Amino acid sequence: MEPDAKVLAIIVARIGDTLLVTPALRAIRQAIPDGHLTCLAHPKRAEVLRHLDFIDTLGTITKYTAFWQGRLGGKQWDYAVVYGHDQGLIQFALRVADQVVAFAPRNDFPNQALWKTVPPPVKPMHAVYERLLLAEALGISTDNPRLAYQVTQDEATQANSWLKQHLPPSAAPLIGLQLASFPSKAYRDWPTVNFVQLGRRILDTRPDTYFLILGGPDDKDVAEAVTKELAPHAQNIAGCFSLRESAALMHRLDLYIGLDTGPTHLAGALGIPMVAMYHCRHRGCHLAPLQHEHLHVIEHPATDAECSAQTAMSAIGVDQVLAGALEMLDRGSN
Repeated sequence: MEPDAKVLAIIVARIGDTLLVTPALRAIRQAIPDGHLTCLAHPKRAEVLRHLDFIDTLGTITKYTAFWQGRLGGKQWDYAVVYGHDQGLIQFALRVADQVVAFAPRNDFPNQALWKTVPPPVKPMHAVYERLLLAEALGISTDNPRLAYQVTQDEATQANSWLKQHLPPSAAPLIGLQLASFPSKAYRDWPTVNFVQLGRRILDTRPDTYFLILGGPDDKDVAEAVTKELAPHAQNIAGCFSLRESAALMHRLDLYIGLDTGPTHLAGALGIPMVAMYHCRHRGCHLAPLQHEHLHVIEHPATDAECSAQTAMSAIGVDQVLAGALEMLDRGSN
């Protein structure tokens, strides 16, 4: 592309899927040193992209508001890259950009209206590299597949102040537990009783450990149950903070233990030492953070032929997760 190109990236996705696009966004911006990169993201997810130095302008869009946007003002961008198959988002991109790149639409949308379409991968590949396919369609490559997120100094100061007020002075290490995925993919959840057993066994070896029980508003009840079982060494913060406030607190963790869900991608973007568990329908080899120096991935033992949405995560044992947690803690203390 021209070094002064104006590029629009459209990303309407969940938190994790939005973070998975950040390596592609970084690569695009590096390819246009004199240009401008605008990102339009879902209003509830745009916050994960805020303060990234390779995004010049950040705005919001949904598949519903896209119908009304871009009908005045003509072409504002040289290129648009659309992450998603929604026809309304692609139509919007065609109104506002000279050239539009997208994955091949799944419906009857005429592909010839697009400058370039990218077919879905023939074989499974890591989600970051799949999203980089759109950048490659622009002639852009990168050797940096790390996820990106930026905690501001003010956010870090506020997180430090909260931890100082609410945690015992001797609390160390500080471990975050992400207990649940989201309801439509609850088969990815590890049994709550396993988290309780894991916490107790970590306390057996490191009695000053303190746990922050993470999650959203829907996770409050299960988080409170685990907090009570691990009291007085745990605090429930599920649903208590905004996304960015939670991320700033997570940034202070000595270890994150969680499932395949948005906060796990966020932990990867923050570079936190982590243990991540993956269901056999969503393998860690395709989703776990790349170029992460302190990561222990635990794959479900079921084969692809054996795997279904009914395959229980309880097949991953507490001993296995404990071993990964202690390995990460030992590595961090050396």
